[in-house]
Amino acid sequence: MVVAMLMAGTGAVVGSAAPAQAAAVTFTNPLIEQRADPHVYRHTDGYYYLTATVPEYDRIVLRRATTLQGLATATERVIWRKHGSGEMGAHIWAPEIHFIDGKWYVYFAAGRTDDIWAIRPYVLESSAANPLDGPWVERGQLQPARNAFSLDATTFVHNGVRYLAWAEYAGSNSNIYLARAVNPWTYAGTPALIATPTHAWETRGYRVNEGPAVLIRNGRVFMTYSASATDASYAVGLLTASATSNLLNPTSWSKRSTPVLASDSRTGQWGPGHNSFTVAEDGSDVIVYHSRNYERYLGNGYDPLTDPNRRTRIQRVYWNADGTPNFGVPVPDGLSPVRLRAHDLPDRYLRHWDFRARLESNVTALADSQFRIVAGLSNSSAISLESTNYPGYYLRHRDHQLWVERSDGSTLFRQDATFTRRAGLADAAKVSLESVNYPGQYVRHRDGLLYLEAVSDGPGRASATFALD
Repeated sequence: MVVAMLMAGTGAVVGSAAPAQAAAVTFTNPLIEQRADPHVYRHTDGYYYLTATVPEYDRIVLRRATTLQGLATATERVIWRKHGSGEMGAHIWAPEIHFIDGKWYVYFAAGRTDDIWAIRPYVLESSAANPLDGPWVERGQLQPARNAFSLDATTFVHNGVRYLAWAEYAGSNSNIYLARAVNPWTYAGTPALIATPTHAWETRGYRVNEGPAVLIRNGRVFMTYSASATDASYAVGLLTASATSNLLNPTSWSKRSTPVLASDSRTGQWGPGHNSFTVAEDGSDVIVYHSRNYERYLGNGYDPLTDPNRRTRIQRVYWNADGTPNFGVPVPDGLSPVRLRAHDLPDRYLRHWDFRARLESNVTALADSQFRIVAGLSNSSAISLESTNYPGYYLRHRDHQLWVERSDGSTLFRQDATFTRRAGLADAAKVSLESVNYPGQYVRHRDGLLYLEAVSDGPGRASATFALD
């Protein structure tokens, strides 16, 4: 209801970055409880298809919906179950669904009933128009067969060439390998080793690089991966290669030294990882991943593999001025946050800096510019804007300046932090925020800072108008 009030009247994933439309899509997290390693594929039939690891590790499930949020309540169907003996009989992990040359394919990892840790990547195929209906044919293990613990197979096409990528143990390391595909279950040549765990944040609990996922944008191939044990240490890293480079040459890839998505106590999300990418209905890029809402670590009787509470989550991917992706922080549970972009300075966003509200372009500390829209603290028919990375802090006016401050529970604070949503004063498809305790005064920017003031002329109205992004 609150989002409707604010937005009323607003009108592997490959390609160039697509700007969000005026009516930005919002999500409610978590999307699905007890579903890990989520993979979402947006098909040309108008449906989003989602598969994920189930906590029993015994089957592959699939659901579809015409919207990303609709996947939360979509009927889930079992499309395949583990074998009763031999290979594909244990540890059914990390399924992905892809549509290749007119057929559906599911990649997944599995062990054997007589050796549950003999994990290898396998492939299913279906010619059905609706993959929920099947039937599915077992194409068997990825070929040539791997001889070591290997999992998390994925596929993507770049410059007309299809590739297969996966994670595989060599010694004590789980590495990421890349090869050219001959068909969806066969690769050619010697796989290229493109990533191995070297940084401290990649070696907590275990030495792991796994779960590759590809996003091609802005003349580059970005490959995210997950690192460390699957407890609260789990985090997402980033590899980058030029779109014109030889992807099978390991020197084409550079690795960021710090994670791009990691546990955040402020937002209550722990161990984000094993992601996929898709495109939302408004054209914006979206990361799909899992996390837990509590902090636990491997050891002292705790094994994260037996903890069923990894949850599928989705949030928007933003883009820095240099063309690199910005994932921000794993956002809090509940309605996804928004950014307020200035109508008259469309490259600048409302953000907090030392808790003073200001306008700034290229906000690389993304969460400083993200706010959750909640029911008004002093009037539930109005709205308040809560900081994403400082929960309990709200945008409020004080001495006619805008600040982001912790609520002290007072009547004055609740009023100062409550605004009436109005049609944008300079563009009715956008929004303006009118103070509830100073009617006729609006949130506006001036000289790079945010104020609460009356506006009466065209430039003033433009400075008090914002697009939701």
